[in-house]
Amino acid sequence: MSVFKRFIGYCTVATCTFSVVAAEVTDVSHAVSRSQYLAPFAAVGVEVDGNSHDVAWKEAEWRAINYKWLGPDYAESDFSGRFKVVWTEERIYLLVEIVDDILFDSHRDPLTQYWDDDCLEVFIDEDYSGGDHQFNHNAFAYHFSLDNQAIDIGTDQKARNYSHHVESAWRQHNDIISWEVGISLYDDTYFDDSIENTPVALLAGKIIGLMVAYCDNDGSELRENFIGSESVPSGPKDRGWIDAGLFGKVVLDE
Repeated sequence: MSVFKRFIGYCTVATCTFSVVAAEVTDVSHAVSRSQYLAPFAAVGVEVDGNSHDVAWKEAEWRAINYKWLGPDYAESDFSGRFKVVWTEERIYLLVEIVDDILFDSHRDPLTQYWDDDCLEVFIDEDYSGGDHQFNHNAFAYHFSLDNQAIDIGTDQKARNYSHHVESAWRQHNDIISWEVGISLYDDTYFDDSIENTPVALLAGKIIGLMVAYCDNDGSELRENFIGSESVPSGPKDRGWIDAGLFGKVVLDE
């Protein structure tokens, strides 16, 4: 038995205050206590430029990135984060606001240890089916590097560049990084190296799986913290790249 929660309230980047509406539903494909988020339709679209000035963002609610999956305790000045989601017929869009006191990218090859540099990670399950997606495209786990490339594991079990699926741009405003991404959604028939893959058209009422995380590294060989938007009630907390059952539920609202 799973409890879906709709969070309603006000967030700063550092803190979030929510009232919670919970409803129990049977869902054997997902871990307990997955969040539920209503993503409003962006009638005038979103310009992915990192400025966060698009009118569409005013209608969307903030969701916190606040579950420590890996690493020691950290101060809010070291990391804090939150995000919003909107959609059009072609893509979903995320606005992510991050406080990170040190931006670090030591691996210039985007396919080498990309998870050990500072990066934004967006997990997408096109049909909210849950299940394994380690070496298949039941879901994607896009790692957005500081140079706006998007990397995930292909069916050949090797890192691949999926930047052609996305738009990505970020800007720094005082101590806050505003990161905007647009993502085309593909279903589990996606075939690497094919030129015939077609993104899924999005409609009101569609349900997708979503989880957002940040890999934080302040200058080490390996990432120091991994912080996400969903709790991991049991097992390894960093297994979102394998298990789509950890993702939250996003409903595309009218």
